Amino acid sequence: MKTICSSAACVAALVATSAHAQSSVTLYGLIDAGISYTNNVGGSGRVALTSGNISGSRFGLRGAEDLGAGLKAVFMLENGFSVNNGQLAQNSRLFGRQAYVGLSSNTFGTVTMGRQYDNVVDFVSPLSGTAGTFGDSGFAHPYDNDNLQHSVRFNNSVKYTSANYGGFKFGGMYAFSNSTEFAVSRAYSAGASYTFGPVMAAAGYLQTNGSAAKTGTAFTNTGGAVDQAELKGNLTSDVQRTVAAGLNYTLGPAVLGFVYSHSQYEGTSAFGLNSGGVRFDNYEVNAMYKFTPSLKAGLSYVYTDGHLSGVTSFGTDPKWNQVNAIARYSLSKRTELYAEAMYQHATGNKNVAVMYNAGGSSSTANQVMGAAGILTHF
Repeated sequence: MKTICSSAACVAALVATSAHAQSSVTLYGLIDAGISYTNNVGGSGRVALTSGNISGSRFGLRGAEDLGAGLKAVFMLENGFSVNNGQLAQNSRLFGRQAYVGLSSNTFGTVTMGRQYDNVVDFVSPLSGTAGTFGDSGFAHPYDNDNLQHSVRFNNSVKYTSANYGGFKFGGMYAFSNSTEFAVSRAYSAGASYTFGPVMAAAGYLQTNGSAAKTGTAFTNTGGAVDQAELKGNLTSDVQRTVAAGLNYTLGPAVLGFVYSHSQYEGTSAFGLNSGGVRFDNYEVNAMYKFTPSLKAGLSYVYTDGHLSGVTSFGTDPKWNQVNAIARYSLSKRTELYAEAMYQHATGNKNVAVMYNAGGSSSTANQVMGAAGILTHF
């Protein structure tokens, strides 16, 4: 009898273990801290301990439950914070980077709902110098005008991402305004990518309605797709449209890339406009080379061509040239050291350098920033 009971207990334990193995919850994170120098922040040099020079510091929970027949329930809760002082990022949200739940099928793809990235970020950003494997924060295009640096996440969003069909993937997102004013602070996006051997190509589209007030009225919908309070250092407008595309080619230890993006902001007060418009064309070339399994370095150059609508004075349109360099050395699978440098030159009437994550705009047309630090995953 004891033998039978022991066998039954063993079977029960095996069943419990099997059920547990079909579900998982993972605690993960990344901590990035370094010392940076910027030569001109409002006319003065700045030396600072900085969090998230190349990747935003974060921790999170992600999980999956096997529902059978190739279907899983999935979720992610991801927090952003400053390692300098422990404060929450993303306008003090508990899970400001991502928060979603959904269903995933091996055959049909994944549907998720919550606070998420748009499809320009999902598909095009990995081919840019704004990717986490490259330089990320500091390498963003001026004002992160195309959101490739994912400084804007979208609340109230429903997103579909397909499975991988022979190297081809696609997706779409819609973020609700959650308001009786249906079109105030909503967003939608679509994107696709294709990988064939050493070549990867991607394209995406993003439209945001009402990241600022309607022209001449007060902004009232603070619970919509875009939280205006989060847009510090970014442009706001009645309507934003961004289209982007990129191409990467892997050649042995080298990866060569080109990214183009076009962004239009309609109904904006930026650059002294009175509810006018501004557009940006960003042209980026980048290269990453892996010297050893532990050491890799990258270079990128970005030319941003801005145009102000309704302004005809010669030399008024803002333009920027930015050169970026980075070296990353892995001490282990989890921990690495890095050093990066950036230079930006601006042209246009009274236009100044506005490097992202530099600590502030320059008082002149030029700005230089350098940083070195340590990054560890867990």
